[in-house]
Amino acid sequence: MKNERRRPNENDRASCAFRWNSNDRGEMRFSSGRQELRAAFKRIEAELHPRLARAMRWLRHRDSRLIRIPAGLALIIGGVFSFLPILGVWMLPLGLMLLAADIPPLRRPMARFATWCLGVLERFRRRRPD
Repeated sequence: MKNERRRPNENDRASCAFRWNSNDRGEMRFSSGRQELRAAFKRIEAELHPRLARAMRWLRHRDSRLIRIPAGLALIIGGVFSFLPILGVWMLPLGLMLLAADIPPLRRPMARFATWCLGVLERFRRRRPD
């Protein structure tokens, strides 16, 4: 009995937290939007300069919530006024990504958007001659 491996229970928090599978197209499906968003942030961090990746990890941390929410709102407002110099449309999805860490309904859509953007970037890099 001691050597038997414990089967994960559907209600067991530990087994639900890291459960994923792949669909027919080879894409990973996560059991929660939080995991999907975390994976998208990890992929984005891998593309960034180490200093920017470190800042992004700090912003994603639980204790940075008081800075993350106003920064996300400021980026969204800046994205709305993209017709002004310096501000741009790039600010809108970045602000939504920051807010998605705290607003559960935004997590899955923003994670999928980030994954899609990274896929476009990878396809662009493959087509570009070196």
